[in-house]
Order: sequence, then structure tokens, then C-alpha cells
Amino acid sequence: MATFIEKPILVQASGNKPKVIEEYIGRANSKTTTISVARMVSPGGWEEPPQHPLFTEYTLVLKGLLRVETQNGTFDVREKQALIMEPGERVRYSTPNPEGAEYIAICLPAFSFETVRRVGETKKPY
Repeated sequence: MATFIEKPILVQASGNKPKVIEEYIGRANSKTTTISVARMVSPGGWEEPPQHPLFTEYTLVLKGLLRVETQNGTFDVREKQALIMEPGERVRYSTPNPEGAEYIAICLPAFSFETVRRVGETKKPY
């Protein structure tokens, strides 16, 4: 049976500046637990706390630059580039350039507060 997603739902973001998260598919919008698909728009200078997620995250940058700091190195992911983060690896996302970034994030299984495991974060984003 098909499920039509009429529009995304805005999800509260973590970080030092306001960031737009439009979840199309996932726990908050479609009640899907197997995958989440969201469009992110991050302002220049945005950064979030490090995390140790229990899901695989696939990131596709549409515009700008997304900096991804991992335990094995730092990646500057630019327009038309992608990155796959495996579960359990320490990661920290930021958008250091003034123009910020727009990107798609896909998580398997779906993103949840319990499985993102952000360092020092105690509030539930949704």
C-alpha cells in the first residue's frame, strides 16, 4: 500500500544556531522506524555536539559545504558529493562557510533521540 507524504514536518535541531530540518519520512512525520529521509538547511557557522549514532547515515550535499569530523579524519563534503557514516563512529557535523549548506540525510534505521547519542545533550528534540 502506498503512503503519500503531503509535506515534511519541521523537527527541532541541535546546535549553536537555528537549523531547518524538514523530515519527509521518519519517526516524527510518517511514523516510519526503518528509515528517515530529511532535508537540512544549516546556516554558516552552525555546529552540533559530537554524537555516536547507532544508525548508518547517508548524506548528500546539494549546496554549500558540510564539514564532517570523525574519529579517523575530517571531510569537507561539497555540492554533489556524499558521505556514508557507519553506526557507532564518533561524528560531528558543522557548516563553517558563511553560505551554510543544504543537504539530504538518510538514516537506517530511522533517526531517533535514543540512537543518535549526542555528547552532553539531555533534551529530546521531538
